[in-house]
Amino acid sequence: MREIQAFVARLSDIAIVVVAATFASRIRFADAGPHEFVAPFVVLTAACVVVLFPAFGVYDSWRGRAKRMLAGQVALAWVVVQACALTAMFSLREIDYVSRLWFVYWSALAGALLIAYRLAVHGVLARLRHAGINLHQVAIVGAGPHCEAILRRIEAAPATGFRAAAVYVPRPETPALAQAFRGARLRRFDDLAAFARCVRSSDLHEVWLALPLQEERTILRVVAEFRDDLVNIRFMPDVRSLALFESGGVIDLLGVPAINLVASPLSPSALLAKDIFDRIFAACALIGLAPVLIAIAAAVKLSSPGPVFFKQKRKGADGRVFTMYKFRSMRVHREPPGVLHQAVHNDPRVTKLGAFLRHTSLDELPQFFNVLRGEMSVVGPRPHALEHDDLYRKVVAGYIHRYRIKPGITGWAQINGCRGETDRVEKMERRVAHDLYYLGNWSFGLDMRIIATTIVKGFVHSNAY
Repeated sequence: MREIQAFVARLSDIAIVVVAATFASRIRFADAGPHEFVAPFVVLTAACVVVLFPAFGVYDSWRGRAKRMLAGQVALAWVVVQACALTAMFSLREIDYVSRLWFVYWSALAGALLIAYRLAVHGVLARLRHAGINLHQVAIVGAGPHCEAILRRIEAAPATGFRAAAVYVPRPETPALAQAFRGARLRRFDDLAAFARCVRSSDLHEVWLALPLQEERTILRVVAEFRDDLVNIRFMPDVRSLALFESGGVIDLLGVPAINLVASPLSPSALLAKDIFDRIFAACALIGLAPVLIAIAAAVKLSSPGPVFFKQKRKGADGRVFTMYKFRSMRVHREPPGVLHQAVHNDPRVTKLGAFLRHTSLDELPQFFNVLRGEMSVVGPRPHALEHDDLYRKVVAGYIHRYRIKPGITGWAQINGCRGETDRVEKMERRVAHDLYYLGNWSFGLDMRIIATTIVKGFVHSNAY
């Protein structure tokens, strides 16, 4: 059944791509004949969709997962598909035959339809599940606050289609857990054999083990009980007291599943997708902003003696040091080794042009070159001077974990007002708290939200001086 659904989904995506191309042609070539190279380009792109979309998990089951994450994955997959198709056309020296305006219309329309189609399907499924159709009944083995939290999550998200039908409690429950059982109207069991009979007689195919790590004996007993049954057993360990990020997840190491307790919550595939997007975005930004960059460079050179760019060593992913670029906003001066004086309000070192560049954050634009070189990301924790890294990593809890991904031009902390001078430890603690939230809740959709907020609100901020 899943294979049929995936096949239908692929056909639907191809149909959407073709229909969007047809509508874009009618809009672009309304007063002229159809563009002769539209059809081959569309066929090439449709082939890329078939090949590349599965790599981004577009056709995986999304039951119980966030819609914005699905939309982000589809958008990223479509951008990569278009980039690959353009590259192929360029290699074949046929790129001049493609109308750029038609391509923009087509890309926007197809991307919107691909996302809207999936959101509509999810909306229909959510209504069916609310009505009691397409449900996924599960049995739970659990104890303590972790089990309670999972029951609350199931109850709070009926659109996912998950329903808890029975629960086995291996030890006396807390009052809060007992209340959760009553709220969910579950069949509760204290005996494993009776619980197993209920699972078999009710034809349940999912058993979730919501247990802390010290319940190893219970885990082994449950697994042994259902060893000869066609029952999916999923372990949801309670590692909240150990794990740095809730979304650390399970990875494969040498063929052995491993739970990330203190590690980057972004999987290698997510990091690769983020890197591809970063390079494409940076290239487009540099091309589109080229006149602005040239004008600012000339203004900096004419405003005061010294180089156009300010270069400073910063730490990137895994603590690797790189050279970060900015437009120079201060007069050339020397500081003692190992000492860094942050810019303050009405700093005499800042030129008049530099004050404008810093206030509007236009001095940060050269960092798109860092993104293009793979040293930075468009979105991520802002990099700090090495002197600040050495200071704050010792006094701010979690500071070191900012190095787990590439630093960004903008970030969750920046759009929430955490910018400018960090003259108090509390300011840095607040900034780090936002950075860790971003790491623990990363999605492509969150990146798009941060970029959109940065563009809509602008780069101007009262703390930028």
